[in-house]
Amino acid sequence: MIGLKWVILSLMVWVTAACSNPPYYQEQGFVFGTRVEISIYGESHARAQSAIAEVMQEFRRLHNMLHAWKPSELSELNAAFAQGKSKEVTPELANILTNATQLSAQSGGLFNPAIGGIIKLWGFHADEVKLTLPDHKELLTWVSKRAQMSDINMRTSQVSSRNQAVQLDLGGYAKGYALDRAAQMLKQQGINHALINIGGNLLALGKHGERAWRVGIQHPRKPGPIATLELNDGEAIGTSGDYQRYFMLGGERYCHLIDPRNGQPVQGVQAVTVLTQGADAGVKSDASSKPLFVSGVKNWRNAAKQMNLTTALLVDNNGTVHLTATMHQRLELTDPQTKFEVVP
Repeated sequence: MIGLKWVILSLMVWVTAACSNPPYYQEQGFVFGTRVEISIYGESHARAQSAIAEVMQEFRRLHNMLHAWKPSELSELNAAFAQGKSKEVTPELANILTNATQLSAQSGGLFNPAIGGIIKLWGFHADEVKLTLPDHKELLTWVSKRAQMSDINMRTSQVSSRNQAVQLDLGGYAKGYALDRAAQMLKQQGINHALINIGGNLLALGKHGERAWRVGIQHPRKPGPIATLELNDGEAIGTSGDYQRYFMLGGERYCHLIDPRNGQPVQGVQAVTVLTQGADAGVKSDASSKPLFVSGVKNWRNAAKQMNLTTALLVDNNGTVHLTATMHQRLELTDPQTKFEVVP
């Protein structure tokens, strides 16, 4: 059976409100190819609406700047790389590339935004994915070129690459960056209690009244959450899953999460969720989940240590939840029948 399924399942947020409670306002949109949801607590309707409008506008700006295959500043840079030319970029994009390069080095190259050419070859640089496998020889050629973030040269705002195979895809970074930008903008407007959700990546500010923001982690194979937890002020969670963007062919699932070492979609892992905090919590939550996913069931814990993560979980192909001790302390599994393993 051949099939294609695009599933946009964000972390679900449960909120309760009574007439006597302070105002609660929530608005949804669609940016970065996914659903975006912003919730604000304790502000007037007009003030919350105005703040969210500014954040949504910022999301659209970032989407247009970082799009990998439609006209954007990033796609123009990719074109320059392919031609062996340098390109002047904005200071913002230069900072993003610097940070992404550092995270890639920390991950040992398992977080690798430079393999956009391989992602495109698998058909994921399109609004609708074709149900075909890439040409094997062409795939091997792309893999052999070993495009890495360290191939990029930056001299202030002038950017080039010593490897023409470098094609940037910041899909594993942009949502986290947008979370951090949204948090900064809301704080600048004096809004201290909010929850920002971008397609499964989520960052909390303050509280929801007298309690922390309570969220659910989407089950990778069933409707509803596999677990719930509370997010404290400044904490973020990021989830990478094989259910978010994939196609089925010949009974096999091919997801958009590619192992840069062999150019193949990762198998054997359904989802990874990490919790981060502090400066750049959004970016860290987004980028850091990828090396854990790529490392697989045997090596994900080592990858977590490498990324300085203590609170993380992985759902394997059988639906068993493997989680760190600190994650085990934080969450509640919604189904008591769920098999789980706490790892050191």
